[in-house]
Amino acid sequence: MELKFNVSARVSKPVAQVFEAVVDSAQLSRYFTTGGAKGRLETGATVSWDFHDFPGAFPVHVVEVEKDKKIVLQWEANEGAPSDGEAAITASAGYMTTVTMTFEPLEGNRTLVSITEEGWRETPTGLKASYGNCQGWSQMLCALKIWLEHDINLREGMYK
Repeated sequence: MELKFNVSARVSKPVAQVFEAVVDSAQLSRYFTTGGAKGRLETGATVSWDFHDFPGAFPVHVVEVEKDKKIVLQWEANEGAPSDGEAAITASAGYMTTVTMTFEPLEGNRTLVSITEEGWRETPTGLKASYGNCQGWSQMLCALKIWLEHDINLREGMYK
């Protein structure tokens, strides 16, 4: 079974504005990365994201950026402690998952944002980690929508 998910949301703002709110670290820090983001998402860049609910800043590798259309990122999977029978598999060096964000213009200056993440090991800890990231990306889309449409930081004070 391939561990992969897709979440999406419609944001009532033009695609260029929604896209910029994701690639610009100053904006991303205002609604998503509760500990801050450093570096603009540009093809070939490695940026830093920090979250209060996940201690320590970590690198995010930007594989591809197609303005107003697509962002592809890779980052290290975090499976936490292995469950029984998995020690030999997860004790080895880390591995990367791939996140693909797409931005589709809709009628009425709205944007459909879709986020897919894939690449976890097909283990109980890989499955658990994929669920955690699915929750995180769902929160990101909710926070993006409410911040762009109403200038409210939904995650402020949520984890600290």
